[in-house]
Amino acid sequence: MSSAFYDTHEAVKRFKAAGFTDEQAEALTDNMRAAITKDLATKADLANLERRMMMALIAVGGLVIAANKLL
Repeated sequence: MSSAFYDTHEAVKRFKAAGFTDEQAEALTDNMRAAITKDLATKADLANLERRMMMALIAVGGLVIAANKLL
């Protein structure tokens, strides 16, 4: 899970100031928090992806070298 920060208290206050009821403001804020924090990549996720991409590039490079030797 991501560690993205979303100030739910501030969001509820703003929605209420815009005319939302308590229930509406809290429901909308809860839904937005879930959407914002869901499936976000962390720094560790990106580092892992970068490592896997480098491994794939090295493997493809090896295949190209091997194919050239066969030709």
